[in-house]
Amino acid sequence: MQKTYIPKGEELTNDWYVVDADGQTLGRLATKIATVMLGKHKPSFTPGVLGGDFVVVINAERIQVTGKKLDDKIYYHHTGYPGGIRSISLRQQLIKHPDRVIWRAVWGMIPHNKAGRKMIKRLKIYAGPEHPHAPQNPKILE
Repeated sequence: MQKTYIPKGEELTNDWYVVDADGQTLGRLATKIATVMLGKHKPSFTPGVLGGDFVVVINAERIQVTGKKLDDKIYYHHTGYPGGIRSISLRQQLIKHPDRVIWRAVWGMIPHNKAGRKMIKRLKIYAGPEHPHAPQNPKILE
């Protein structure tokens, strides 16, 4: 009988990828990032095993969306106080905190458990073209 191969922790390697978000569509970019972070692009992919890679996103402020999403898409959060619901449009969020737009899109595509919380820490997002992860020799993600 053939046994299922499950990679061990020391057998897994974590690569670094850099993604330029300039002119890319938000959802399509987020799915690429989530796939790499989950490790589904590797032949050794196993559900429940953290085999994904690190992703560095640059030029987050230049992300594109289609249709009227800049004004119609609203992000909500609650402060924790009574009546503390807050909202901000996508246009305002891109001006104020462009990294949070991509973070929120990718977070919706990975598991919401302990493994997902570990995975999301491997996502590094920067509004401009500069990033401090050059020593990791990141590869360019198409």
